[in-house]
Amino acid sequence: MAVLLGFLAVVVACYLFIYYGVFRGARIFNPLKLNGKTVIVTGSNTGIGKATALEVANRGARVILACRNKEKAEAAVFDIRRESGNAQIVFMHLDLASLKSVRSFVETFLTSEPRLDILINNAAHMGPGHTEDGFGMAFGVNHLGHFLLTNLLLKRMQQCGPGRIINVAALLHRLGNIDFSLVASKKDLVPGQSAWQNLQAYCNSKLCNVLFTRELANRLEGSSVTCYSLHPGVINTELCRNMSWWQQFLLMPFAKIFFLDPEGGAQCTLYCALQEGIETLSGRYFSNCALQQLGRKGRDDALAKKLWEVSERLTGLS
Repeated sequence: MAVLLGFLAVVVACYLFIYYGVFRGARIFNPLKLNGKTVIVTGSNTGIGKATALEVANRGARVILACRNKEKAEAAVFDIRRESGNAQIVFMHLDLASLKSVRSFVETFLTSEPRLDILINNAAHMGPGHTEDGFGMAFGVNHLGHFLLTNLLLKRMQQCGPGRIINVAALLHRLGNIDFSLVASKKDLVPGQSAWQNLQAYCNSKLCNVLFTRELANRLEGSSVTCYSLHPGVINTELCRNMSWWQQFLLMPFAKIFFLDPEGGAQCTLYCALQEGIETLSGRYFSNCALQQLGRKGRDDALAKKLWEVSERLTGLS
């Protein structure tokens, strides 16, 4: 019995060390209010996005839930209004897998909303498929859709300033790679649609996120708008819903035990959106509510500039 109890004690100790030392992450305790500010959060009908939208709603902001699924988004609007007591929560349809939808969203927003203070590019896709415009889903949704959205909203943000743009990336950007010949020939970051290639496409798209942030900061230098990328932590959300059933089945027990809940996963996003004094760190990468070093490719300014130029052509901005 003593041996069994000792073994259980070791198991519990290991769990607590791994969870609190590796997975749990820091929490933000910034009391900043956002009354009079307008915030857009993409992919905010569930998961980290919804938790982020609720927190900025609690601080008095006008929050735009930019989502694809109307039914889920309207349910999220109801939940956030009820929990925050803030009636200024609005759903606007946005399908990042359609460049036409992105442009339509921006047109609706600019004609109905006088200001934009914080843009949180949170939505993400992991899995197979192609966008309406023929791009791989991870490339199209995670990068190109947000790239176009951000650029079309920049002028309004600069008029309102100071403003912040937050790009939710991932630690997996370190495993990413960008092959521009593949982008040119297949309109994708990977050559196929296998389970492994879908994961690699996600990693590659997260590298795009940090490179986009880096080049955006260079182009915004001297303006009142700053931008940041971040790793939110390892989160138990619906991101993997497009994975095969057996992959989800294998991942589920580990996710339930170790992964952060959406509230915990929103903390670094909120830090980048709210923390005062980080304006000089525009273009940098954060994790666990602290500045972190990017992977080598994420620091490549020439790669970031080329990705920007290619993205401009692919989205019709040039």
